[in-house]
Amino acid sequence: MKNNLIAAAELDRLDTWAKYTADMCHSCMSSCCTLPVEVRLGDLIRIGVVDEFERSEPPKNIAKRLQKEGLVERFHQKSGTFTITRMSNNDCYYLDRKTRLCTIYEKRPDTCRNHPKIGPRPGYCAYKPKS
Repeated sequence: MKNNLIAAAELDRLDTWAKYTADMCHSCMSSCCTLPVEVRLGDLIRIGVVDEFERSEPPKNIAKRLQKEGLVERFHQKSGTFTITRMSNNDCYYLDRKTRLCTIYEKRPDTCRNHPKIGPRPGYCAYKPKS
């Protein structure tokens, strides 16, 4: 079988994603941090944008507040997931533009903690090398 190694993945073309290895993160432009990040209420509490006492409020009300504050793009009522806002260049709201590192790494959502075990192509990553 022919090896189709591609230096930089295209986010929308899963066939260009590289098989994940732990050392990739140190030389990547944080391309995974440009994907939409879906989180649950527990993640928002851990991040510190929702207080524990708000847990009893309807998630729709929490979503409305977070959307007004610019922290959440949308709320999926059926699944109970919130999508974290991305910047105009598609970077996650919590990604530092200069260092390309997560500003909330210790509190990061479960989606981020489990990437790339879960996601659009489990076991693969949209690797883009640093220039």
